[in-house]
Amino acid sequence: MGNPKAFLTVPRKEAGYRPVHDRIHDFGEVEQTLNTRDRQEQASRCMDCGVPFCHWACPLGNKDPEWNDALYRGEWETAYKLLKKTNPFPEFTGRICPALCEKACVLYLTTGEAVTNRENEAAITERAFLEGYVTIERPERNGKRVTVIGAGPAGLAAANTLNYMGYEVTVFEKNEAAGGLLRYGIPNFKLNKNIIDRRISVMEQEGVKFVYGAAVKIDNGKLKIENDLASNGAANNSQLSTFNSQLCDYDAIVIASGTPTARNLKVPGRSLKGVHLALELLSQQNRVLAGMEFSKEERVTAKGKDVLVIGGGDTGSDCIGTAHRQGAKSVTQIEIMPKPPVGHNPATPWPNWPVILKTTSSHEEGCTRRWNINTLEFLDEKGDGHVTGVRVQPIDWKPNPEGGRPIMVEAGEPEVIKAELVLLAMGFLKPEHPEYPDNVFLCGDAASGASLVVRAIASGKQTAEKVHAYLQSK
Repeated sequence: MGNPKAFLTVPRKEAGYRPVHDRIHDFGEVEQTLNTRDRQEQASRCMDCGVPFCHWACPLGNKDPEWNDALYRGEWETAYKLLKKTNPFPEFTGRICPALCEKACVLYLTTGEAVTNRENEAAITERAFLEGYVTIERPERNGKRVTVIGAGPAGLAAANTLNYMGYEVTVFEKNEAAGGLLRYGIPNFKLNKNIIDRRISVMEQEGVKFVYGAAVKIDNGKLKIENDLASNGAANNSQLSTFNSQLCDYDAIVIASGTPTARNLKVPGRSLKGVHLALELLSQQNRVLAGMEFSKEERVTAKGKDVLVIGGGDTGSDCIGTAHRQGAKSVTQIEIMPKPPVGHNPATPWPNWPVILKTTSSHEEGCTRRWNINTLEFLDEKGDGHVTGVRVQPIDWKPNPEGGRPIMVEAGEPEVIKAELVLLAMGFLKPEHPEYPDNVFLCGDAASGASLVVRAIASGKQTAEKVHAYLQSK
């Protein structure tokens, strides 16, 4: 390491967020950047660890010490090349990854102030695009064809890896553009969609083909596009027929369709207007920002409304930030689980993920947060079919004498939370799949259920290796 003692004298310094009064009026990225000197100084804090737990904790196996050292020395191109060896999309993870590596950093475990790996990663990648270190590679083709169903992070990673191996790769995506939840689930204030477009452009120039508006299913081991692509402006009927005839010619198929089914809440009043799944708000808002128009009846908006978000995870947080930018009157978030400890949780020691209270940029913008709250009923006090409030009840959890999930018990009287817009952000159901032929491979959330973007990317890479081994054996 260039400066193995910097961690003793240089404190952790984060770039921080734009001021609240400024950022809530637009959907621009909220996170700021450090200047070059400060960024290189932060990279110098990376210790000369005997065992770099960060490398072990990262699903991609990122070699943080190596590229942090190159960054500290000002060798930005070297840093990017080291980063690219393990991570095909560091511009994504550098913005939205929860940074498993930082929770495994020796500095975090000893002082609570990890090296700023995630921010460093983003800075390296942006410098790479700015200075032309991101080059177009056109691998020699091996004569075999692979199709990928789904252009989310897992599908993109699988397609990217297989393309570099020499396969002719075609990605079929049911939506009008690539990215999956990167584009339609994560708000622009966390990930500007130009960042996705930039990477897709690189992949296209390197030979990956994308077909949009294509909902693909497998019938008796054969692929078939089941909707009319012309409805999305992606293809006409003759092209649809051509695609279907070509699908039979692929040597392998990768299913990276994600987790399309959100967890619902089956309580009285669920069908009232104003009660929506979180992605109905998030995906629509991202499409609006991309130029798509919706009628007044179709539009899901928080403008002038009291908003209730049910679910305490990242998706719920994204709903909060979006509601503020749409002009919500107030925002409340409830979670059925207990409030996590602040700072340190003895119940989740290393090497477990530390389950502690997380306060996001969206929470900082204003939100009433409550825990141990169970939802009982959606109310329509005006009788016009629109939600006006939600009846909830404080609960507690007691140990299950038979083991397993704790038992929920009442801990207070029911009450009503006023709300004209309710957003359900309670996660997604793991998809079920039939038995597929040997040349069909599952990856990402389609295989594991909902997880992190970094794990989806890692799964895409690993699945590509499995595809390659299978086709080599043939």
